[in-house]
Amino acid sequence: MDYEKIMQLVAADCRDASDCKPFEDACAVLTQYLAVDKRRERAWALKVREIAERKVMEFASAGNGDLADELYRHIEYILRVNAPHDLDSYMLFMEWNREPEKRFWLPRRHVLMPVCQGFQDLADDVIDILVVSLPPRVGKSTTGIFAMTWNMGRNPDDANVMSGYGDKLTVGFHSEALDLIAGDDYRFHEVFPTSNLKDKSMAAETIDLHRKKRFPSLTCRSVGGGTTGAVEIGSKGWLYCDDMVKDREESLSADRMDKLYAAYLAQLADRKKDGAKEVHVGTRWVPNDVIGRVIDLYDGDDRVRIINIPALDENGESNFNYLYGVGFTTEYYDDMRRRLVAAGEDDEWCAKYMCEPYWKHGQMFPPEELRYYDELPEGEPDAVIAVCDTKGKGGDYCVQPVGYVYGDRHYIHDVICDNSLPEKHKPRLVDCLVKNDVSLCRYESNVAGSEIAYQVESKCRERGLPLRIDTKYSTENKETRILADAGWVKERCLFRATPPNPDYRKFMEMLTRYTVEGKNAHDDAPDAMSMYKRFACGMAKAVATPMARLI
Repeated sequence: MDYEKIMQLVAADCRDASDCKPFEDACAVLTQYLAVDKRRERAWALKVREIAERKVMEFASAGNGDLADELYRHIEYILRVNAPHDLDSYMLFMEWNREPEKRFWLPRRHVLMPVCQGFQDLADDVIDILVVSLPPRVGKSTTGIFAMTWNMGRNPDDANVMSGYGDKLTVGFHSEALDLIAGDDYRFHEVFPTSNLKDKSMAAETIDLHRKKRFPSLTCRSVGGGTTGAVEIGSKGWLYCDDMVKDREESLSADRMDKLYAAYLAQLADRKKDGAKEVHVGTRWVPNDVIGRVIDLYDGDDRVRIINIPALDENGESNFNYLYGVGFTTEYYDDMRRRLVAAGEDDEWCAKYMCEPYWKHGQMFPPEELRYYDELPEGEPDAVIAVCDTKGKGGDYCVQPVGYVYGDRHYIHDVICDNSLPEKHKPRLVDCLVKNDVSLCRYESNVAGSEIAYQVESKCRERGLPLRIDTKYSTENKETRILADAGWVKERCLFRATPPNPDYRKFMEMLTRYTVEGKNAHDDAPDAMSMYKRFACGMAKAVATPMARLI
């Protein structure tokens, strides 16, 4: 039977429906399709649900309340049959009988769906490790606990472990998981009727489903809380690590971070059976925390998913404006940022709210040591120059700062800071050079830099800018070069006090977070400024000297 064609026809009937009959047909076909192809059925179930939700509003607004109620029951049915296999359906169905404004998942769903999909891909064996960083109190832990109970219901005989920095935290995990499984507000046993609660222990922080086992369905235990011989993570189980670092003060001890990582390896990671999955959720205080080391270890591995959702998006707007007022506004986050920055706690803002840990100590270009300006000086600049550190591999950025030169001062007035593919950012490089009427320019010729320089130069000339781009291959050690040139940049260069666009903002973030004490996620901005310094200092000034005529 060709379920794809059948669902296409049924979905078309649902879109044109004036009653609930097409949705009854959809429910019947989806139930059969589920036994054949769960992934394709999930996609169609979501599509039918979305059509049904629009129809509910349509029927209700037309005064057909009975039809709206009947259709609402069809949506509930679709969620129930999909809940054992689809985490999104599970969370919606679990809270179906609660008032919408009292639900956890529904108000947050539109923002946290990438996190939900990450857990779904763990269960579907698309990935092996999931790493999630979000600001405080936006729902990351509760989403994880929902996902954990879902995995327990699916695989009640496999053991799972939830761990965190202390007993108080893990007691909370245990209590919340138990409430989802046995609480009157939820519908766990309707989703998993055979995964009944068999045993629980508040003292040992364990939950057993289906039958009592040596290694319970869930054990909650703090890191360092003694897990050897007491816990195991089954082949379909999950190791869930949430907030392994207690706070920033703890994170600043390198010795403590080393011991914490050793404890994670010896007491948690080595309890996994072959096939077990791993989840890391938490605030990233410093680059060398457990999450940072896991990310470094599996860099480039497509079986590892990293999800970071910062408090503010690239336009400075809140990412967490949830429904029913349970989230956080842009104004809230702006105020929090002002307070922390004013108190000298900019690293806490970046780590806790923007999911970007960095080494505050050892910063090469701390914000307070840079010079800023609001407007360019009056009059024509002596020159307008630019350099470009072209994009290398993977997540590298193409960075092109443009400086307006007034005497010995260099006003960095415009920047391209883009990690998209070359075919996308090359037109932007041209636009930037033409707009600023750049007179002198140098491109790094490493990798494909020379070819990009030639193409950009040709496009500039086509648009009337008679620019010749110099190319230079860099052979010096990058870190040494940046260190040597940092003093000149801080003394001679001025940066815009208010970044005019996301590119400039990203550029300044990279520059001010570059450190000599740890690993830098991105060094493209300081590298570009080192290039700028060497290009600016290498420009020979023409000097006219009067002399007597020879004849």
